[in-house]
Amino acid sequence: MRRLALLTAVGVLAGLNAGCLVNIYSADPVRRTRQRLVQSEDLRVIEDEWERIWFTDQPSHLTPNIVHGGVVP
Repeated sequence: MRRLALLTAVGVLAGLNAGCLVNIYSADPVRRTRQRLVQSEDLRVIEDEWERIWFTDQPSHLTPNIVHGGVVP
């Protein structure tokens, strides 16, 4: 019984934190738009950081173009 009560309490706290019962955005449309823009910008930065960690933001050395490797006068 104690385990069920603890599991229920953790579930309620997780639900409150995730925005299920309490809205995470403001009711004012202007402020809500600003909050969503900030959140989407944070997600974009996370994606850029992930690419930097895995080195996928580096240029590929397997280019289909023929590149002259010498010094051109």
